[in-house]
Amino acid sequence: MSESRRLFFALALPPALQRRVIRWRAAHFEQDAGRPVAAANLHLTLAFLGEISEARAAALRDIAGRIHSPTFSLTLDDLGHWPRPGVVWLGTRRAPNALLQLASLLRSHAARNGCHQSTLPFHPHISLLRGATRPVALPAATPQWQLDATEFGLYESRYLRGRTRYQCLQSWPLVMPSSCE
Repeated sequence: MSESRRLFFALALPPALQRRVIRWRAAHFEQDAGRPVAAANLHLTLAFLGEISEARAAALRDIAGRIHSPTFSLTLDDLGHWPRPGVVWLGTRRAPNALLQLASLLRSHAARNGCHQSTLPFHPHISLLRGATRPVALPAATPQWQLDATEFGLYESRYLRGRTRYQCLQSWPLVMPSSCE
């Protein structure tokens, strides 16, 4: 029997944006508001796959390699708190169609390959704090940062030495839109 791994497709945040998010979070949230997500773990999930076998992961890697989705940019300009499951998040008010289509495509392929997908609508966001179950005072002003998506990746969630770490197993480029009209 093959060992399963906890996997997901996601967009990574460039290191400069990670640092900006971490500084902003430290300046705007109380230390006891929740558990801060590590800078290296900041990402925007496109499709959660769950615990899957290596054979299923290989099939999804093959599918991901055949996706030809355009590059896109999104503005991180929305902020919220979901008391259940206790997440403070940074998101976008207007998700670009390319983002929504990429997530939909990955989620539908995941479902067809036996990965349970949430029935909730896709809500693009970056988790900032976890375990934030009590009311959290959100800053009045939200950042207006731009995230330029040029690739997406397959990530593994590992629990090591008391900490969760995300490791990119493979990434695929998004294609530049044609300039021909």
